[in-house]
Amino acid sequence: MTLDQSLLFALFGAVFALLLWGRFRYDLVAFGALMVAVVLGVVQTKDAFSGFGHPATLVVALVLIVSAGLVKSGAVHLITRTLVDQSRALGLHIALMGSVGAVLSAFMNNVAALALLMPVDIQTARKAGRAPGKSLMPLSFATILGGMVTLIGTPPNIIIASIRHDTLGEPFRMFDFAPVGLVAAAAGLAFVALFGWRLIPDRSGAAGASDRQLAPYIAELTVPEGSELLGQRLGSLESEAEKADVAILGLIRGGKRRYGRASGALLQAGDTIVLEATPEALDEFRAALHLDFSDAAREEKLKAAGDGLELVEVVVTDSARIAGRSAQGVGLAWRQSAVLLGIARQGQRMQRHIRQTEVVPGDILLLLCPRDRGNEVADWLGCLPLAARGLSVTANDKTWWAIGLFAAAVLAASVGLLYLPVALGLVAVGYVLLKILPVTELYDHVEWPVVVLLGSMIPLGQALEQSGGTELLAHALVGLTQGLPAWAILTVLMVVTMTLSDVLNNTATAIVAAPVGISMAKALDVSADPFLMAVAVAASAAFLTPIGHKNNTLVLGPGGYRFGDYWRMGLPLEILVVAVSVPAILLFWPL
Repeated sequence: MTLDQSLLFALFGAVFALLLWGRFRYDLVAFGALMVAVVLGVVQTKDAFSGFGHPATLVVALVLIVSAGLVKSGAVHLITRTLVDQSRALGLHIALMGSVGAVLSAFMNNVAALALLMPVDIQTARKAGRAPGKSLMPLSFATILGGMVTLIGTPPNIIIASIRHDTLGEPFRMFDFAPVGLVAAAAGLAFVALFGWRLIPDRSGAAGASDRQLAPYIAELTVPEGSELLGQRLGSLESEAEKADVAILGLIRGGKRRYGRASGALLQAGDTIVLEATPEALDEFRAALHLDFSDAAREEKLKAAGDGLELVEVVVTDSARIAGRSAQGVGLAWRQSAVLLGIARQGQRMQRHIRQTEVVPGDILLLLCPRDRGNEVADWLGCLPLAARGLSVTANDKTWWAIGLFAAAVLAASVGLLYLPVALGLVAVGYVLLKILPVTELYDHVEWPVVVLLGSMIPLGQALEQSGGTELLAHALVGLTQGLPAWAILTVLMVVTMTLSDVLNNTATAIVAAPVGISMAKALDVSADPFLMAVAVAASAAFLTPIGHKNNTLVLGPGGYRFGDYWRMGLPLEILVVAVSVPAILLFWPL
């Protein structure tokens, strides 16, 4: 092993370790590793930022912009607005929503597809009186499966097509992934709809308790000056709390949490009562006892504005502005005139003031906002709204223009008339000119941490390949599988790639695993395409953990899941994906 190979393997090991640790965001880890590689000389200075202009990076950014345009125009809403039917059996509902999610994910970013369908699914669960957790995880898995079908469905496919172009001289085309991807997606969807959802732990407790499971917020209300409650014991409020279905957890006085539940404490003006409640129950309890929201001064200013108030529920993504910070830290109150009322986090108790509590991905936040500004506040935070108003559209009269432009771009790219980044770029320009997407919002829809991750990891992956590191890994895997038939070798490659994807970013996994697959093919003197297809499917099939794919993280809070819930349905699904994909790969992409 050469010095350059040793340094690069050490860097990748450090990157993987830091990503698993989760203390630092993945884009910072990747960019830091790139800078270290340049300083060490294993990445040439002239190549340091080549990844940011790489076609794969541009396509990912453009897909996000085009996806936003399809949502804004109401194009996707044409499909989803007919799906809310609580009378359907759960299996049929999952099959229908999963199929729509898979189809959408094939032609738009799968995170965007889930963001669009998740509020629809939650609304259906509420109307049906069941826990959303029974259908949200299947929906997440379905959108991941659908992304395997086309070139633009998921970033790993884009990466692998670009690596094929750089290595073999020609990229995969738009629907080259379809034969294998359709087999894997169809088998996966059938399993999820028929059997998979039955493996999800039932945490609903009782019928009709879905709202409590969806949003048991830890929230705060304040005792105002002149309140009739002054001098009463906190425990005396239990009867009103029981009527409103609110749980009193404790008391904060002078910024400090009182010991235990503090039932015997005599209430004073300015005391903060810590509660667990749904939004409706919280508001009922507040109104009955004439309490203030946690930030009374801000509440008064909002009321004085004269526009009224609204409650908004949002789920925190891993790239949200507020992730890893508190509401006070991001300046939510003074920047957006909004108040954080509560946090839902799998039943965990909060030990500090809600507005001083560090928010983590998967949390659900209850916000008090000026009326009709809920979406704006959610967008500023980088969170996804859970209420139906999160599906509002801005250009219904241009729906068919949006569909037509996108369909023309897909067709042009599929037949080779236009280079895919150019085709998508023209769609983005068209959406701006037609005022489907306001130019002021254009860059808000690009997930910049992913762009930085790609731009940083691509030069590192290229350096590993040029140094012979990927060939070294390939020879190790070939040695491990020596004497085994082709299907067994592909299976080993898929299992190794899947394992990485379950704990790391799937884009980073594809960047590392695709060159290894090509090197394995060269060592065996066979076509590289079957190995690239195996990596493509495996890199996307991250179903064992909530950190393997962004979609799994997004449903963690709204579904009320725990970390260990995912493998129950995810493990048999991954085994099924491998079992059906290997024969399909050997059939459609022979060695």
